[in-house]
Amino acid sequence: MSKMDAFTQAGKTAVLQNIQGTLQFLQRFPPFNQMENAHLAFLVEQCQLRFYAANDSIIKPSDGPVEHFYIVKQGRVVGERQHVTRAGTETTFEITTGECFPLAALLGERATRTEHLAGEDTFCLQLNKAAFIRLFALSEVFRDFALRGVSSLLDQVNQQVQRRAVETLGTQYSLNTRLGELAMRHPVVCDQHTPLREAVALMHEQQVGSIVIVDAQRFPIGIFTLRDLRQVVADASADFVQPIGAHMTVNPFYLSPQASAFDAAIAMTERHIAHVCLVEDKRLCGVVSERDLFSLQRVDLVHLARTIRHATRIEHLVSLRGEISQLVERMLAHGASSTQITQIITLLNDHTVCRVIELAIQEKGDPGVPFSWLCFGSEGRREQTLHTDQDNGILFEARDAAHAAEIRGRLLPLAQHINQSLAQCGFTLCKGNIMAGNPELCLSRAEWARRFAAFIREATPENLLASSIYFDLRVVWGDDKACEQLRQSILEQVADNRLFQRMMADNALRQRPPVGRFREFVLTRQGSDKAATLDLKVQGLTPFVDGARLLALANGISANNTLERLRELVTREVIDPLDGAAYEEAYHFIQQTRMQQHQLQSRQNLPYSNRVDPDSLNHLDRRILRESLRQAQRLQSSLSLRYQL
Repeated sequence: MSKMDAFTQAGKTAVLQNIQGTLQFLQRFPPFNQMENAHLAFLVEQCQLRFYAANDSIIKPSDGPVEHFYIVKQGRVVGERQHVTRAGTETTFEITTGECFPLAALLGERATRTEHLAGEDTFCLQLNKAAFIRLFALSEVFRDFALRGVSSLLDQVNQQVQRRAVETLGTQYSLNTRLGELAMRHPVVCDQHTPLREAVALMHEQQVGSIVIVDAQRFPIGIFTLRDLRQVVADASADFVQPIGAHMTVNPFYLSPQASAFDAAIAMTERHIAHVCLVEDKRLCGVVSERDLFSLQRVDLVHLARTIRHATRIEHLVSLRGEISQLVERMLAHGASSTQITQIITLLNDHTVCRVIELAIQEKGDPGVPFSWLCFGSEGRREQTLHTDQDNGILFEARDAAHAAEIRGRLLPLAQHINQSLAQCGFTLCKGNIMAGNPELCLSRAEWARRFAAFIREATPENLLASSIYFDLRVVWGDDKACEQLRQSILEQVADNRLFQRMMADNALRQRPPVGRFREFVLTRQGSDKAATLDLKVQGLTPFVDGARLLALANGISANNTLERLRELVTREVIDPLDGAAYEEAYHFIQQTRMQQHQLQSRQNLPYSNRVDPDSLNHLDRRILRESLRQAQRLQSSLSLRYQL
């Protein structure tokens, strides 16, 4: 072989090794690790390797429409924009190994809005626009990622969790199963004039626990269950010849067959019912029972809620709290969303609080005055996890100050007893004494109204902090009318007070997400901790909670829950739909990570903590966490711009 041939052969070998090395590199990172080999090979063959020294500009707005797609192979790329309120630039994001840019500009056939600079000596794989378009057409995985970004990565995480669940507990369990798939048999029905004896005989013959009473168009107007039958039998004067319409529960609750098993479980738990009718095009098409859900879930949520509501002693409630933890463990293992889990935890917590109040009244005696038990903070937003403390108060009606003081004297001993009983059940006593047993939080409606008005009128740091807790209020036990009046008054006052909004915005910007300019995460050590960590609740979730609260209050939105607020803000065109979806997914992921951390701590008998070491996460989770924290930064940047801070 001549020297020239040898040189040519060596060159070919080097090229092949380089292609193989690039393929292996890309197969470590999503979405490339999900792509077909042929599509990935096309990408590698079309790529060129580019080097950028630290601070070199890779692309910038003045370059015009973007002509290349980049993947960071080594190093770091930062996004710089002109600061909205002062001279100079600000870093809006960082892109690290295995990540790519600028998808939105390429898809929109426009210039980038941010200058991309090499944060250090950096190598990028560069793909020209024509090859990008071809790859976009070829690969469904790549196309999905290009269009949906972090959403498609979250799907990968959820699929991994679901696969693990199937391996351990089979395919039957899914809270997302359509109700139409559960209701396999035709519902047993009759009309309202059917004699009771005949209807019960039909239930016995068909071996069902309910019969639905329908009108001529087959719309459900009532339901009769075994529970109703027990009441009839207990009534000595009952006449079994009477029409069933006299004994049925009218206007039964119903859902669409497209609704999920989770929707039915929540409805049964909230409404204390054991059957849900399925209605499509105003016609009954099925019935789902508590038993159907139990066979599907292997977790009897409805039964657990009923057991809590009928507990006869505090000690019984204490033991049931352990079952809630086990339920959450199973739901997490099966890929339930953080929203589903927090909803269920909040529902079961509400049932526990209600039962504690009822048992306290039985033990201490009825105070003789109607009152409502309020909750604030995460409980008020229905965003509780297993790691929770008490934030509660009491609301009552009074004629004047003297009458309010007299009622308060009667309610406070009961409230303090309830606080202590809740502490026995695992609801930690609030260190800041934000509890109903505190005389300052056992108030008449007029007193609450004056207090809230003072928060808005005198926006001191203490009042701003208080408003971030108390303005997420709702009633857990008692009448809701007075609380609703307070909520509407808050909305009206905040909407009319731009200065208070601005100070709330400034307060919402104090807790910055831990994503910095010179490293992926900004970590801190707490106490005697050896590892540097970040706080998922304070640094991750709070920016979304505070931002959504401010914008909701400023725009007259009465919803309390953070995700409900974000959706309503999108509906009212306060937030762009794409931004709203990104904020929602980021919030979901941070909350999910936090819950998984709590479950791990519970299994290891460690105290609950919201702090996490990003190095303990796998590459995909780290990447999505970083992206989620960037979304929190984007929400804060929009507040900064909106309120000129």
